[in-house]
Amino acid sequence: MWAIVAGRMGSSRMPGKTMADLAGKPSLLHIIERLRQVPSIDGIAVATTTEPVDDVIAKCGSMAGVPVYRGSADDVLGRVLEAASFVDAATVVRITGDCPMTDPAIVEHVIAEYRLHGPDYASNCLNGYKYPIGIAVEVFSRGLLELIAAEAVSPADREHVTLFIYEHPERFRLLGIEPSERHRRPELRLTLDTPEDYRLISAIYDALYDGDPCFGLDAVLDYLESHPELATLNSHVQQVIP
Repeated sequence: MWAIVAGRMGSSRMPGKTMADLAGKPSLLHIIERLRQVPSIDGIAVATTTEPVDDVIAKCGSMAGVPVYRGSADDVLGRVLEAASFVDAATVVRITGDCPMTDPAIVEHVIAEYRLHGPDYASNCLNGYKYPIGIAVEVFSRGLLELIAAEAVSPADREHVTLFIYEHPERFRLLGIEPSERHRRPELRLTLDTPEDYRLISAIYDALYDGDPCFGLDAVLDYLESHPELATLNSHVQQVIP
C-alpha cells in the first residue's frame, strides 16, 4: 500500500503552495513526515510534473528519500496512475499536496475501514466534506485507477483524479467514512490553497509543531477553540469543488 502525493508549483490561487514554508520546512516535507507515521503505508511517492518550475518539488522528494515520478501537468489522473505503476503500488492512498494538516491516525482509520469492508473506493470526503477541508483521504486499488483512466476523457475527470469514480455510484462500491462528532467540522478550512489559508496553517504550525511535529486534528481543534479569532482568517474562502 503506497501513499501518492500529487503536487505542483502552479496554482491559480496560491502559486508555490506545495513548497510553502511551515515551521521552517516545506509543506510537502511535512506531508511526507506525517505519512511516515501511518503504520499501514508501505511507501510514499511524490507525483509532480515535468515542468521546470517543479524541479524544486522533485528535489524535495528526493532529498526526503521518497520516489518521485514526473508526468503531465494537466492530466493528473494519468500522472497519479503512472506514479502508482512506477512504484508497483497495488493499493493507492491518495493525499493531495495541499494537505499539510494530514492526520496520520485518520489516514490509518480510513485504510482500516477499506480493508475491513473491501469496497472499490473509500474516502472520508464522499458526498461532501464532513471532516475539516484538508483532512481528505482516499483509498482504492491501482486496478480501479487503470479502469477509470481508460474511460474518463473529460478535462474535469482527468484533472480531478477520482471524480469519475464517485460520479458513477451505480458501477462502483463506494464507502464513505464518517467523522466522530468531535471531528465533524466541514466549515473549517485546514487546506493550503490561498494566502488566507496559509496564514491560518502557519499560525497553527508555529504554535504546535515544536511540541509534536505530527500533531493531529484533536490538537488543532483544541488550539482553535482557545484562539477562535484564527479560524476567521480564511472562513470567507470558497472551496473549489469539481
